Amino acid sequence: MSRAWLLTHPEVAIDPAVAVTEWGLTPRGRARAEALARLPWARGLRHIASSAERKARETAECLAAATGLPVRVHPGLGENDRSATGYLHPAEFEAMADAFFARPEESVRGWERAVDAQARMVAAVEAVLAESTGEVAIVAHGAVGALLLCHLAGRPISRAEDQPGRGGGNLYVFGRESRHLLCGWTAFEDAGLA
Repeated sequence: MSRAWLLTHPEVAIDPAVAVTEWGLTPRGRARAEALARLPWARGLRHIASSAERKARETAECLAAATGLPVRVHPGLGENDRSATGYLHPAEFEAMADAFFARPEESVRGWERAVDAQARMVAAVEAVLAESTGEVAIVAHGAVGALLLCHLAGRPISRAEDQPGRGGGNLYVFGRESRHLLCGWTAFEDAGLA
């Protein structure tokens, strides 16, 4: 059975003066992505897809450097659109994220609705799977990763399904054909066990 690996980018260099989509990885985030790319399962990959956002592309490029595979950018894999509010300080961002998941059919302060972000993410992942064969890594973001997980598990949208910790650098695994979860959220450091 072939697997699909949904990865979230690890730590990013937050700069309120730069568009969120252009934030890159911190040195720690890059080191975590490079270490992940050296794990045995990464050598079995046959396809790497990435969000167009810089932090996701940089994570995917670490996998590409280790495997020799190209990175195929798919804009539908982007994070939920939060451009209406721009950068928010951490406490305000967390409150907004709570509202985003709690009221999935509403646009909270102009953010993309969770139901719309989920539908976009599911369609993008289906497109990636349709254009690839074998093991695939899909590099995206925490919120849309959680929304996809809710879909795959047949559960309602809930922040309880969000990735653990802060800063990203987690993954889960599902069957390409079955679309069933094989492994829940796992930190990059523990992914050798996945």
